Amino acid sequence: MQLSELQQEVDRYISQFQEGYFHPMTLVVRLAEELGELAREINHHYGEKPKKADEPEGDIALEMGDILFVLACMANRLGIDLDDAFSATMHKFRTRDRDRWTRRDRQDEHGEGRRKDE
Repeated sequence: MQLSELQQEVDRYISQFQEGYFHPMTLVVRLAEELGELAREINHHYGEKPKKADEPEGDIALEMGDILFVLACMANRLGIDLDDAFSATMHKFRTRDRDRWTRRDRQDEHGEGRRKDE
């Protein structure tokens, strides 16, 4: 699924309701809430804070899906095409950070990678 398709699906869902999209500030708060829920699940699975015995098991993938939904709502509300935004971001990383990290195809003779600035 392309990001534009995701945005269209979210728009079809939101368009059913008279209230429509929330205000951008409300969407930012919702995004922060969802990110907090994802952080909690990551912490329970990979961090040092286990869940209480009576807490239900969470789902990291669902929390990521919630974040995508809210992000699509925000993009739609602000008239931002996420395909274009993501393409611009990837161009930025491919150019600005092109030599920032050790590329797998540039490892030294010992099989160890080195950053270009080392």
